[in-house]
Amino acid sequence: MENIQPLPSPSNPPSVGGVRVHAQHVEAVMSRAHHGGGWLLSGIICINILILGCALVSGSAFNSVAITAVHRQIFLIILLLLTMLWMLFYTALTSRKNQAILFKDSYAGPVWLKAGLVLFGLLSLLMDVFKIAYYVSYLHCDSAVKVAFPVVQAVFLFVQSFFLWTHAKDCVQLHTNVTRCGLTLTLSTNLVLWMAAVTEESVHQTEIPVKATPLISASYGDKKCKCSHSACDTFREAFYYLYPFNIEYSLFASAMAYIMWKNVGRIVEHHSRHKVKFCLKGVCLGPVMGIFLVVAGLVTFIMYEVDVLKEEEEEEEDKRNQALLIHFIMNIVIVSLMFLSTMIGCIVYRLDHREHVSEKNPTRSLDVGLLVGASMGQLIISYFTIVAMVATGARGYLNALNLSWAVLLVLQLGLQNYFIIEGLHREPFIVMQEAALHTNAHALQEHAEMSIEVECKKSSYFLTSGADKQSWKRRVLKEVCAFLMLANIILWIMPAFGARPQFDHPVELYFYKYTMWTAIVNIGLPFGIFYRMHSVASLFEVYLIS
Repeated sequence: MENIQPLPSPSNPPSVGGVRVHAQHVEAVMSRAHHGGGWLLSGIICINILILGCALVSGSAFNSVAITAVHRQIFLIILLLLTMLWMLFYTALTSRKNQAILFKDSYAGPVWLKAGLVLFGLLSLLMDVFKIAYYVSYLHCDSAVKVAFPVVQAVFLFVQSFFLWTHAKDCVQLHTNVTRCGLTLTLSTNLVLWMAAVTEESVHQTEIPVKATPLISASYGDKKCKCSHSACDTFREAFYYLYPFNIEYSLFASAMAYIMWKNVGRIVEHHSRHKVKFCLKGVCLGPVMGIFLVVAGLVTFIMYEVDVLKEEEEEEEDKRNQALLIHFIMNIVIVSLMFLSTMIGCIVYRLDHREHVSEKNPTRSLDVGLLVGASMGQLIISYFTIVAMVATGARGYLNALNLSWAVLLVLQLGLQNYFIIEGLHREPFIVMQEAALHTNAHALQEHAEMSIEVECKKSSYFLTSGADKQSWKRRVLKEVCAFLMLANIILWIMPAFGARPQFDHPVELYFYKYTMWTAIVNIGLPFGIFYRMHSVASLFEVYLIS
């Protein structure tokens, strides 16, 4: 890769033959790099780290296994330190060699994605602060590794956020094999951190159902180690409430690392990308309805937290059932409105004649893959619920509402996936307008000998008419996207912060038995939660394109 020559300066333009020879040289070097062993080696590294991490994380989740949380945290500390060392090496290497990065991917690492990464990173940093304060109070009787891990993770959050903010668009051309291996190390580290956070949060969320159900008696060990101050419970509850943000941070970082890995050695054509700005002008109904749903959803979620997730008592059974009833009805209303608004958006797509984007884009391909893959988690839970409800007859209003909610979720997920994928693959409206302007300008130039005044009036009329026809489509699509973004946010908040109707309404628990149903929910629900947040990001992109 060191054989690549620097690009010629604008002050000394090369000849056409020189440009052609230079392009062929770069293409040959890129071809050799692409067909090297870096792709295979980096993939092997990623798979081995993920499998080992999955085994350690799964083993440390159960007390009957001789793998403790300390062993898992030692493994994670080693991964974090190696990843930080590689990031520092990459930053030093690319800053010293001008030929290391000849191209930039304009679609990778948009500002809103970086801003989300920083926001989730700050909240994750706050989670680590609470963890440090919590585990320091147990140093007299517990391992110091539990304090060292959040300290190292806090440093890692800072280093990685800076690294991804400054290098997310890089298409590296030097030391490609080492770069690919380093990026897969970063990717696998974030995915192992995600698995560890999801497992720990899931175990915490299922503690109450385990204690409440007579199907199994779980042993959590004798808590002989006592806290040295009175704020331990407060710190523990605080960092558990921040787990969803840490989970999303790991997934955001994994996605950005994957795009960088795909862009290693890639030659990007230098074309101007149309700048689009976020603007709410003319968009009213969607945001208003979305905000109303968010507020109503938060109210019902707080009622759910108060009446269902606290320790159950016999005299409060009716109150719990009432809270579950309101929770089911609220979710059915949200999902039904989302289904109707998405159907309106799909109808507008049928009336819209924008062309599909033909350019290959790793970022868009990843968005589509994550969208479809993450939706499988919620689909699995919904279909298992449908089978259990139908098999048991769906007797009672709670069972009927649960069945209706599951069916509506299946329909809404499929239609929303189609709406988002179709929107991501359409040309922006600004491109179509510019194409119309260029076409009209050529027509005026060809018929310049005719009456210029008449032609200008006609062209002005047709352009204005075309803009008006497009404006209502743009307005409808923006309304739909704004509403779906807010609706997906509230559907992310409720399960991410503790709503578990899958356990609190125990029909599926008795039908599938505790072990099987817990595995289904704890595997499918994290993907369902990520799906909602990823849908918000994808809908924001569709909003900008519209």
